[in-house]
This record gives sequence, C-alpha cells and structure tokens, in this order.
Amino acid sequence: MKMLRNIAESSLSIWAWLSTACVVAVLAIYSSFLFVRSYSSLKISLFFGNADPWLAFLGKVPVWDGIWPAVVGTVLLVIMSGIMAIPVGIMAGIYLSEYSSGLFCEIADSAIDLLASIPSIVMGLFGFTLILFLKKTAFPNANVGLLPAAFCLAILSLPYMVKTTKLALGNIDSDRRLTGLTLGFNKLQNIIHVLLPVSSREILNGIILTIGRSAEDTAVILLTGVVANAGIPTRMNDKFEAIPFFIYFTASEHKTVEELDKGFGAAIVLLCVAGLLFVLSKTIGKSVNKSTSV
Repeated sequence: MKMLRNIAESSLSIWAWLSTACVVAVLAIYSSFLFVRSYSSLKISLFFGNADPWLAFLGKVPVWDGIWPAVVGTVLLVIMSGIMAIPVGIMAGIYLSEYSSGLFCEIADSAIDLLASIPSIVMGLFGFTLILFLKKTAFPNANVGLLPAAFCLAILSLPYMVKTTKLALGNIDSDRRLTGLTLGFNKLQNIIHVLLPVSSREILNGIILTIGRSAEDTAVILLTGVVANAGIPTRMNDKFEAIPFFIYFTASEHKTVEELDKGFGAAIVLLCVAGLLFVLSKTIGKSVNKSTSV
C-alpha cells in the first residue's frame, strides 16, 4: 500500500513538472516565433515610419505608416478604462467582502460571474447599440470614439478587479483582521489602515490584469471607435488607433511580406508591454510586502 502511494505521488509530481515545462515551452516557442518573424521590422521606422521621430513624438507631424498612433491610442484607452474600472472594482470588492452578506451577496456574485463570462464581441455590440440609443434620444451628437470604447472596456474588465479585491480581502487571516480593532479602529479605519495594505499586492495584481485586459481586446474597440490611420486622438470622442486592431488589420489586409512583418512587430511590442506590466507588478508587490512587514 505504501509503495502504491509512493508511486502515485511520484507520478503526480512528474506530471506536474511536465505540465509546467509544457507551459514554459509554449511561451518560449511563441515568443521565439514572433521575434524571428518580426526581427527585420524591429526598428524606429516601425513606430514612426518615414516621419521624423522627435517631431512625431511631439505630435507636430502625422505618422501614416508606423504604429506610434496605435501605441498612443492604446495607452489612452488603458488609462481611461482603468480610471473607470479600478476604483469601482476595488470599492465593490470591499463591499462584497466586508459588508455584504446573505441573498444580496449571492446575487451580486452571480451577476459579476455572468458579467465576466460575456464575450467581448457582445460587449462591443452593447456599446454600439448604446451609442445609437443616445444618438436618437438625449445626445444627438453621440458617436463612436475613444470614450465609449474605454467605457465598454471598463465594464468588460470590471469583474476581474472586483473578484481580485474580494478574494484578497477574504484570504486575510483572523489575527491580522483583529489587529486594528484591538487598537481601537472602527471597521472603516481597519479596512483602510490594515486590510488594504495587507492585501495590496493581490489587489495590484488585479489592477495589472485589468489593464492587460483593456490593452489586448480587439472586438470591443472594433465596434466602438477604432479605425485605421485615425492618427493621434486629441479629444475623448475622437476615433483612434490601437495596437490590437493594427495587428488584426495588418494580418487581414496586408499586401506584402513587409507589411505582415510590421504586424508581427506590433505583436512583439504588445507582448513587451504586457511583460513590462508584469515585471512592474512584481517589483511594486515586493516593495509593498517589505513595507507592510516592517
């Protein structure tokens, strides 16, 4: 019996190791493939094309054959959707973890799970329908653009922020929960000064996941304002470019191998942005852990 248990444990350990190795291998193969295909396009012209880089960076000359407007559009989209989703998600997670109970909590959890399961194309259709509704009712000048796209992305990424915050607060042990209360804090003070700092690393990971969800989506922005060669937006209702759409558009409409290589180059840029966010999250998380453990 003991021998069978040892064999089972060894088999499970080997299977777990092989599964982890497969994940790492898939990522390595995927990254290597993208790098090989995009190596020839990874230069300054990928971003600015034939325009002067410094003048294009300052917005004084337009960029027609580079991804710089798409980079700017993606950054603006992420910032705007994050401003909408992150505070609401954190507050909703705090409420569900610390204040809500009973039937309402179950209904809210089910609603958040349902919202998380909505396909992005359905959210895009919702945004487009909402724009048409506003255009025919209270806001006749309503149109697709940066603001409605960011709003729809915020709704799409909101469940990740809510769930991460709720789980982070729910996993705090009872000893830490009682720390502030024993010092005379009320419930709100205990949440602000004890619970949130302790769970800050997990909440930060949720913020990074929310940002990543907003940065990579194509279906939502396809129906709510992204277009090719829109340039850098100057107002919230302007049409815009984004890196995911640039990749999609280049892959479907390219006429030469060089154009397709630019799409692979944009994919590498998007992958690097995601990697940078991950490294930033880990770095901030370590510093937060050190400060809260002191």
